[in-house]
Amino acid sequence: MRINDIIIKETADYVILNKPAGLLTIPDRHDNHLDSIQGLLKKHYGEIFTVHRLDKDTSGIILFAKNEIAHKYYSQLFEGRNVKKFYKGLVNGQLHPASGSVDEPIMEHPTIKGRMVTNRKGKAALTDYVVEESFGLYSLVKLQIHTGRTHQIRLHMKHLGHPIAVDEQYGTAAPVLLSSIKKDYKLSKRVDEERPLLSRLALHAWQLHFTDQQGEEVIVEAPLPKDIQAVVTQLRKNSGRSTALIL
Repeated sequence: MRINDIIIKETADYVILNKPAGLLTIPDRHDNHLDSIQGLLKKHYGEIFTVHRLDKDTSGIILFAKNEIAHKYYSQLFEGRNVKKFYKGLVNGQLHPASGSVDEPIMEHPTIKGRMVTNRKGKAALTDYVVEESFGLYSLVKLQIHTGRTHQIRLHMKHLGHPIAVDEQYGTAAPVLLSSIKKDYKLSKRVDEERPLLSRLALHAWQLHFTDQQGEEVIVEAPLPKDIQAVVTQLRKNSGRSTALIL
């Protein structure tokens, strides 16, 4: 993968990327540095500063600073909740009501490493959601997080009883199959097994809104990736219960 292929916007102070699903934001102890966005950027630029993170299987917008002054500025911007962060995701089922907020504190799971739980003793976490399209089996949802807790959207959707599709930790790892969407689906005689439309977490960091160091308002957007868009397209074509709620 070439870094230049996933750059959305770049200035002297920062670079904004459309992170592919499956890549870590920063390397962990067991991973090669080139298996992370940070490692690839360091190889490309020589020096790079991490401002915020996305889960490995979440795709979409992520910002890195290119110098220490920018790192301090944008880190404070995120920590001060002065960045608007919007996501899009496919959730299981239909949400009622079709818009609302989840205000549930989050903390580390007491016994399972790497997992989080909603708990009144945790740190404050607030997520707004709006259903854009409802398909019966799944709903396409726009989400805004006002805090940046680990696994926040995934936990809050689970809390509502509608986890993000293909979420192994907080929902089900079962992939999205065309046969589950298309009633008259028939497997080709030349194929032994159906290939999933989507086999990773159906969550995408869609937009960032912020004020840069020069005082300019910046809005950046990363369109839905091909795998999630393929599912949405098939749902629109094959779901008789499809209802567009937001245009």
